[in-house]
Amino acid sequence: PALVRAQAASARVVVVGGGFGGATVARYLRTWAPQVQVTLVEPARRFATCPFSNHYLAGLRGWDSIVHGYGGLRAAGVHVIHAQADDVDAAARTLRLHTGQTLRWDRLVLSPGVDMRWDALEGYSEAAAAHAPHAWKAGAQTRLLRRQLQAMPDGGVFVMVIPDNPFRCPPGPYERASLVAHYLRRHKPRSKVLLLDAKNNFSKKELFLQGWQALYSGMVEWVSLARDGQVVRVDAPAREVETLFGERHRADVLNVIPPQKAGFIAARAGVVDASGWVPVYGEDFASRQVPGVHVLGDAALAGPIPKSGFAANNQGKVVAAAIAAALTGRAAPTAWYANTCYSLLAPGYGISVAGVYRAQQGHIADLPHSVGVSPLDAPPAHRAAEARHGAAWYAAISQDIWGR
Repeated sequence: PALVRAQAASARVVVVGGGFGGATVARYLRTWAPQVQVTLVEPARRFATCPFSNHYLAGLRGWDSIVHGYGGLRAAGVHVIHAQADDVDAAARTLRLHTGQTLRWDRLVLSPGVDMRWDALEGYSEAAAAHAPHAWKAGAQTRLLRRQLQAMPDGGVFVMVIPDNPFRCPPGPYERASLVAHYLRRHKPRSKVLLLDAKNNFSKKELFLQGWQALYSGMVEWVSLARDGQVVRVDAPAREVETLFGERHRADVLNVIPPQKAGFIAARAGVVDASGWVPVYGEDFASRQVPGVHVLGDAALAGPIPKSGFAANNQGKVVAAAIAAALTGRAAPTAWYANTCYSLLAPGYGISVAGVYRAQQGHIADLPHSVGVSPLDAPPAHRAAEARHGAAWYAAISQDIWGR
């Protein structure tokens, strides 16, 4: 035991990414193995969350309500460095920062979120995003999209391009469409929301369709893959898109959500496979390709678990517990995972989907009969309660991770 304690006291864990997954690992590792040195690397001094950024777009929340600092993690004993992680040397077990500083690690945790696949959609590039924002990383793009929405004329068309799976937050585009419609109904009631989708099905589809009919009849149109909804070409300066069979659509505001991949540092660490995502072991989200590296959150291939903030927080606790056990000589805990995703269609109108999962021979599987969604045709009191639950979840998880 004395040797184990001495080894744990000298152990260094470096976590890259201060969002829902990485910040959770850092906080809980300090809680469960306080003798371990934990360093969190995150370029942003304040982290803006994608969850509830749609509320900001609709004018239901202020910007500061979805932005979080790192004072709470520092107070918990986490060493926080605001820098960009540039490279990983897995053999030497080092992480190089853009400042030139090199950090040594015994365990490396990557929670880098997503990067856009700029080469996946003809005409859509990082420069094009200045005209047709994706706003799929909360920050400057989110604020740009809100300004465009506010400047849109009454009677204009808000066009959203939605990618095929997998991507960050499967219900996110449809919640955004709902809350944009809410904003337009209040301020620009002759306007329209057009969704061009590369899929025929999506998370909570029947609930969204029913909600749009009840709340925004005639304002929201969803065009599936089968109805030529897949966009293959974008002219961002002209705010025009072209679908697979040649139909053109022009927007007053164009929101293009492109295909995605694991964040940049995952590729530099050598943990990404041909899919662009990171294969992991279900028990502890350890990389299947590089020893000593764990990858969680949106960057990971986690079987049926969706890429969500709730899931990343849950995974972060499992990873922290597994690393703490390995470094302190304790038995690793059994890995169970859960996800709940709330979507707001209008103030007082919420829906949700939930699931429970377990590790099984290195993979992750649904727990039978555990996945469910809100009921169709629920009374207004039920929808209002789910809206309250969603707001309470955001307040609770923000406190849990960042201490606010």
